[in-house]
Amino acid sequence: MVQVFFVASVAEAVEKYEGKLKLEKGDRRLRLPPWLKKEKILPSENENVSRLKKQLKHLKLATVCQEARCPNLGECWGGSEDSLATATIMLMGDTCTRGCKFCSVKTARAPPPLDPLEPENTSTAVASWGVEYIVLTSVDRDDLPDGGADHLRKTVQLMKLKKPELLIECLLPDFAGDKISIEKLATSGLDVYAHNIETVERLTPWVRDPRAQYRQSLDVLRYAKEVSPRLITKTSIMLGLGESDDEIKACLADLRSSNVDVVTFGQYMQPTKRHLLVKEWVTPEKFDEWAEYSKKLGFLYVASGPLVRSSYKAGEFYLKNVLRNRQQ
Repeated sequence: MVQVFFVASVAEAVEKYEGKLKLEKGDRRLRLPPWLKKEKILPSENENVSRLKKQLKHLKLATVCQEARCPNLGECWGGSEDSLATATIMLMGDTCTRGCKFCSVKTARAPPPLDPLEPENTSTAVASWGVEYIVLTSVDRDDLPDGGADHLRKTVQLMKLKKPELLIECLLPDFAGDKISIEKLATSGLDVYAHNIETVERLTPWVRDPRAQYRQSLDVLRYAKEVSPRLITKTSIMLGLGESDDEIKACLADLRSSNVDVVTFGQYMQPTKRHLLVKEWVTPEKFDEWAEYSKKLGFLYVASGPLVRSSYKAGEFYLKNVLRNRQQ
């Protein structure tokens, strides 16, 4: 299945846009195009947003929605009559041991110790929301011997214990390639094992922390599938960092050869002036092209659009149905 995010009003905005799409020598930065401007929903405007925010704060839980400044926060947290309110919970604190040049999450060599109550608090919160599908993610914790694998595994298992029918997607770190840690999560009871490749091979050393390696990420996804073949594996690619079409095609070929089931494409957007500049605004039509190309390669599901993020709710209902069918 292909999910694209392109409507007539966006097509008109693209046609009328007269600004630059690519950064040229001497340019300070690219002006934001109209198709990337999105109305923000404030907590006071939506009861679900306000309720989720208060409960997360009370239970001392962080969300990647807030930490990564996701443009879809209002839409996902707000929900509607036709969709579930969704928050991607960030486990193991809000401080990462790595410093990727695209990410606005706080970094430190020695973050605060893990909260031993977090698995219990997280499972309690999620059970009370009444959702069927939840996304868990985490910071990297290279300061811990197992990268936090036991902590994450316990969280997943408690969730399944309290609500066996709950479908769980985990967006996980690479655990420095440690197979024991990868296996702990692949066999924890989660349903979707996600790990982001982020960008093409050539740009990886420039975009990601030096400890995050392109081939290592492929190995993580491949091994998770080997350990638990019924898992859905998922990854995400940011566009607009200076990658070429041929490099994207090579990356997609690598992902398929690693048996990755789901891929999402989104526009890289510079979170602060300290982070990497946007090299190109990729048009919505181009995102549609990558969605169609990826589907032809055999991906189970593709979500592609300028504002799509790896934890975006777009694919959850489809993946939920796939997983339910597999369980029958």
